[in-house]
Amino acid sequence: MLRRNTNHVIIKFIIDALVTLAAVWIALELRIALPVGREYIDEFAGRPIIMYLCALVYPCIYLLSAMYDPERTIRAVDEYQKLTLASLLASLVLAGLIYFVERNTSRMLLIYFYIAQFSLMCLWQALARVILRGNVDNQNGMQRVLLVGAGEASRRIAKSLHQLGWAGIDLVGYLAPVEQKLLTLPYLGAYANLERIVQTKQIDDVLLALPTEAHADIQTLFTQIADKSCNVWIVPDYFSMLVYGGKVEELGGLPMISLKSATLSHHQRVAKRIFDLVVATLMLLLAAPLMIAVAISIKLTSPGSVFYLQDRIGENQRRFKMIKFRSMVVGADRYEDTMIQRDTNGKLVHQKLPDDPRVTAVGKFIRRTSIDELPQFFNVLKGDMSLVGPRPEMPVLAEQFESWQLKRFAVPQGITGWWQVNGRSAKSTHLKTEDDLYYIQNYSLLLDLKILFKTVWVVVQGRGAY
Repeated sequence: MLRRNTNHVIIKFIIDALVTLAAVWIALELRIALPVGREYIDEFAGRPIIMYLCALVYPCIYLLSAMYDPERTIRAVDEYQKLTLASLLASLVLAGLIYFVERNTSRMLLIYFYIAQFSLMCLWQALARVILRGNVDNQNGMQRVLLVGAGEASRRIAKSLHQLGWAGIDLVGYLAPVEQKLLTLPYLGAYANLERIVQTKQIDDVLLALPTEAHADIQTLFTQIADKSCNVWIVPDYFSMLVYGGKVEELGGLPMISLKSATLSHHQRVAKRIFDLVVATLMLLLAAPLMIAVAISIKLTSPGSVFYLQDRIGENQRRFKMIKFRSMVVGADRYEDTMIQRDTNGKLVHQKLPDDPRVTAVGKFIRRTSIDELPQFFNVLKGDMSLVGPRPEMPVLAEQFESWQLKRFAVPQGITGWWQVNGRSAKSTHLKTEDDLYYIQNYSLLLDLKILFKTVWVVVQGRGAY
């Protein structure tokens, strides 16, 4: 939706080339001035082709990497992320070209150039944002947008565009059958005023974000402004479907909205599985002496099996046997119904008691220290569980879940998770689900690492574990 001004792209392309040439000059000066490596004789001026390569390769890679696409670099973090990746790719391409063109180029010179070029580009991007904000403050080149509709889709759009004012987006107001509170936007009348508002307000873009029941009006509204110079965008009101993980995909050129596709991408799933296998194997090897000692203690102090296998609901609502060290007396399952109660909303919850009489002496210790969870690393190796994810739920509780709560089963269930490091047993099922959905919506391998490090601290404290 943001304007792709061709002149701006050309200007940025030229400035990026000049910045790259400036980095070449800085690298030459540093290579001569700094006594690192062999003595450097400046013969660079006799080989201007390298300068041409530098000035051409980097802007071209930036262009191919969508660095000049405003919609992909709205946020500073996105822009610098793209800049970093594009610069690395350009550096590899340049190194390959220099290998074929001029192998005698100093390696130290290239290192200085890479550092100088990336540093100058970061400064230039920051300066460009300051200039852009200055133009917006002076109301220069503002992109005037009109919102049609006042449903949930409109509210979310209004909130997002309000935060993009610095990027040149001027949300002038909204149209709706009746006036409603939509942030601080002015109400400009009913849908019938669309043509008049587009002309009088000099609207550049019209966003048709009608509620589902009003989608039939889209054709009528578009007819009013079909001959106007403004752009028209249709925003389907599919936010109610986002709880199922709706994604827009394409098959043979046909756009489709997937409601139950995999939440994790293929690459994320492969990386998560490799990480699980490596860490689970290491943990089992390191914890083997402790696990043997715990198994002997359980066997000597209480009759029955060392391990306890319990039915749990895993990814995609598949049942599996979760393994734990047995911390209760044999036959404790007979009293499980007494631990399942209804909350104030009538929902079934599993109530853990700090002084549960069914727990053995050894069981109290291994529960408090979370040692009883160690055998679940075997579940991880088997593929039933992951190191990090929503906690596998008991079938009797999962049967009571509402549709929005079932989203928690869209990823591998974990030994630890976001809710465990933010309250553990002290949280109700409803709040656990909200934490699980937060994890799913914000998944990354970095978040998994963060949760694992926080888990260590939570276990040491013994908070909410009983």
